[in-house]
Amino acid sequence: MSTEQGRRQDAPGALDLDKLFAARLQAARVRPYLATALFALHTVESRRVPTMAVDRHWRCYVSPAFVDRTPVEELAGVWVHEVSHLLRDHHGRSDRVARERGLTGPGERLRMNIAADCEINDDVFGDGLVRPEDVVDPAFLRLPEGQLMEEYLSWFRLGPRTQGMSWLDCGSGADGLEREWDLGPDGAHGLSEQERDAVRFRVAQGITGRPGSASKGWQRWAEEAFHPPQPWRELLGAAVRSAASGPGAGEDYTYGRPPRRSVGVPGVVLPSLRRRPPRVSVIIDTSGSVSDAELGSAILEVAAISRAVGGRRDLVTVLPCDAAARVVHPLCRGEGIPLMGGGGTDLRTGFARALRARPRPDVVVVLTDGQTPWPDTRPPCRTVVGLFPRQPGSWDEDDPDYVPDSPPAWARVVDIG
Repeated sequence: MSTEQGRRQDAPGALDLDKLFAARLQAARVRPYLATALFALHTVESRRVPTMAVDRHWRCYVSPAFVDRTPVEELAGVWVHEVSHLLRDHHGRSDRVARERGLTGPGERLRMNIAADCEINDDVFGDGLVRPEDVVDPAFLRLPEGQLMEEYLSWFRLGPRTQGMSWLDCGSGADGLEREWDLGPDGAHGLSEQERDAVRFRVAQGITGRPGSASKGWQRWAEEAFHPPQPWRELLGAAVRSAASGPGAGEDYTYGRPPRRSVGVPGVVLPSLRRRPPRVSVIIDTSGSVSDAELGSAILEVAAISRAVGGRRDLVTVLPCDAAARVVHPLCRGEGIPLMGGGGTDLRTGFARALRARPRPDVVVVLTDGQTPWPDTRPPCRTVVGLFPRQPGSWDEDDPDYVPDSPPAWARVVDIG
């Protein structure tokens, strides 16, 4: 500790840094996978903060009075709680939710803070980490555990049960709304965006390296940190919705909902066409140019596709393909699909095999690095191509001058991570 810090601690009402940092060390000992993040936080003394709060630039604002009255064991839990807001990007997610749902004002930001706390607090305490007083968790709001902030936010409103939570303020790092005590992006000791991403990556590495020591919530977070949601999934969702509203998707008749034309035939009940969820065929490039990591990412994308069709796994089939199409697999568990291959690449055989299926798919999704010939004619269904990234000049199909053809214009193409 520096001489300046020592003089500040001797002053009346000064922040007790020894106690505060002892609590942080205790937090790192019981949650070693969070140590990188805990020690990346820069502490700022502030008497305007009710307890402890963080901003999006990884500064932790601390009330001296709160540190004085709180035991070290409980302070350790507060350290873990606050850094969890930053690791899970609650400020960025709150901003996105506010834009998408039209949520404005401090009351809605308080709801976001409460929802973010519910996401963190359902499994963060115990195993050496003491639960602080007045912790907000899903059980208090009579909500299920294990959900995300966005889900909790849809399930409750401010009212009698949240009336006693008006004191809650974890800072702009929890809900995205800047506070008067924030030092801002130009203030001292803030982390750059690249530094913040590096901290998250190191923490995710530590969790995936020893998954048995982390809770299920942290394991889920670490998996998503390595495989963040891809923009192409939104594109796939649009293609699936288009297929569902296109010709051939409303092919089953039902008497559960009479059609509009029934009004022209009084006394007669006519059936209406019932739209079914679209069928999706996923062709996965298993050639030698696709890495094991990319194949693993492809399995994650298959799970996302299943969610896009409402969780109906019977509507999704997976077809591994290199130079020849393999066995078509119904989607039961994504982890159980054998992605065999390793040879050259010709996904035309995969298209042919997928389109011969009965019933025929409404959407074909292709996950590939692009080193393949493409069909000459447009398939009779919508096609989405997810391209694994490749650096210019990295192509090699036994010909140093080989340059793969770009995906055809009739396919909707996006890069995937």
